[in-house]
Amino acid sequence: MARIGLVLHPTRDCTAAVGQVAEWAGGGAAELVATTADAARVGVDGVTPVPEEALAGSCDGIIAMGGDGTILGAMRLVSGRPVPVLGVNLGHLGFLAEVEVRELREALSAMAEGRVTTEARGCLVVRHRDWEWLAFNDAVLARVPGEGMVTATLSVGGQRYGHLRCDAVILATAMGSTAYNYAAGGPVVSPGIEGVLVTPAAPMSGISRSVLLAPAEPLRLTIDAGRPAMEFDGVLGGRLQPGDELSVAYRSAAGQLVRIEGSRSAARSRVKLSLIDLPYLPEELLELLPEDQRARFADRHGVAGA
Repeated sequence: MARIGLVLHPTRDCTAAVGQVAEWAGGGAAELVATTADAARVGVDGVTPVPEEALAGSCDGIIAMGGDGTILGAMRLVSGRPVPVLGVNLGHLGFLAEVEVRELREALSAMAEGRVTTEARGCLVVRHRDWEWLAFNDAVLARVPGEGMVTATLSVGGQRYGHLRCDAVILATAMGSTAYNYAAGGPVVSPGIEGVLVTPAAPMSGISRSVLLAPAEPLRLTIDAGRPAMEFDGVLGGRLQPGDELSVAYRSAAGQLVRIEGSRSAARSRVKLSLIDLPYLPEELLELLPEDQRARFADRHGVAGA
């Protein structure tokens, strides 16, 4: 019997979705485990509480329920022993999610019948002194108000490449190219391409365009001025001082994402990406629909006042 770990959004109510998975697993399809805190929070029968290290080290696969942050956290959790991660969107955009909650039962059936594949994803390995961080989307050195701009020297393969002076230095994987890199004007890169994107946000001088480096090219950033904060997949990792150095390497096949045969996730992601450029909030887009379509949407999705 496969052992499936559940990784849940820390605040959203995942009870109904976990219940669907527990119902599916109850027929002998899988053993379900979750961290002690998550299992207690949802209180669903059939989910065994385990310590986090047991979840990371003993599962045959992970179902991550939440937004992109939850999915990225699940990938980091099992990076030492990469197993397939199925992303279920309970968030807003959910670029990395393979299925929406309403498609979960169908996805579980596809898993049971073997109608799935996996796609390998690389990550960034960022080292500073004795510390090491992983980032599947991006590692960011961000300006802290009152602490000066981020001023750094970029070296590639041991050779000085150039200087950056900006609000943030964004180091992104291809998978993370649609996140902060995209918002800062960087390119969207196919997730099938391996490498490291370096994109300055609001540059004042120095490098002002994105640079795509090969996965085997080691890069180093030396902080010349400013005291930036470090973020790894959106998680705060500490502060840097002038003179500090970061080394960044690319690790191939550090994670696996589950893909369902016939999934509509790619088409949805293209739509989500195009909507980012529209000057509307999601709820404002409903006002553009004819009244009868708004009413049908409200009935189907339980949206009040649509």
